[in-house]
Amino acid sequence: MLNLTHLRTLAEVLRLGSFTAAGNRLGYTASAVSQQMSALERDTGMRLFVRSARSVQPTQAALAMGRHALKLLRDVEGLLAAGAAAHEPGNRELRVGVFPSAATFVLAGFLESEAWTGSGAQMVISIGEPSAVVPGLRAGGELDAALVYQVGESGLVLPQGVTRQWLADDAFRVVVPAAAGHEEGQRLDLGELGAMPWVIHQRGSSDATVVDAVLANAGIHPRIVASSDDFNATLRLVAAGHGAAMVPHLAMTARPPGVVAVQVPELQLSRKLMALWSEDAPADLVERLVEGCGRMLSVS
Repeated sequence: MLNLTHLRTLAEVLRLGSFTAAGNRLGYTASAVSQQMSALERDTGMRLFVRSARSVQPTQAALAMGRHALKLLRDVEGLLAAGAAAHEPGNRELRVGVFPSAATFVLAGFLESEAWTGSGAQMVISIGEPSAVVPGLRAGGELDAALVYQVGESGLVLPQGVTRQWLADDAFRVVVPAAAGHEEGQRLDLGELGAMPWVIHQRGSSDATVVDAVLANAGIHPRIVASSDDFNATLRLVAAGHGAAMVPHLAMTARPPGVVAVQVPELQLSRKLMALWSEDAPADLVERLVEGCGRMLSVS
């Protein structure tokens, strides 16, 4: 196997024209350079230099090897540089999947905190519902960690090797248009609520399925005037007087004027907010994510 040090020395001898000059450039004696070239000749089985009492002349084989050696040395240096860069903190990354409300009201703030900026790492974010995000945590998948929710007892099928940690409970609030004349925190009876038009979450989602069941158990069969997969849009529609809705507390963080949260004891529902991560995720970055987002949720 060829010695890279010997190839580097050969390239300098050919560039500078003598053993002495190459030795001065590399920090070797002329004798040490000569010994390296002799070792290279033995390893390759080729005569690289014609030596005389007055000079040392490279052969055609040496010139050809020197050209290839330069290319090989550049490639090796590129590989070493890439390897070093991959271990620098600034080049580390954490790939996170997150549902929209958590991206807006939790993750965005966490990215600005010292808990994350102090890591020197980059976060690559994919926004989607849990059903779309969770498969990315499988071994060799495109995600390291995820922030997800679970509504009621609806199950999340986790890939093998994924760890789950509870972060917070997120209670649903019943919201109605302020224009309907109700006050914040007012108790509303089921009859009046059932007579209102409703904005519900998109059909087929776990949210919509569970909310439908809660309403049905309370004897409410809503007249649906809109379906939305974005709670911000839902709140805007409520503010515009379009109907009532059930919205998680987290999504209420930036509710617009014109939305009133009322008390309806018969309608109790919450969702669990959780962090998930794969077994090969960078442990220190996951710890920052879980602790930081958990703190933000505890004060929201």
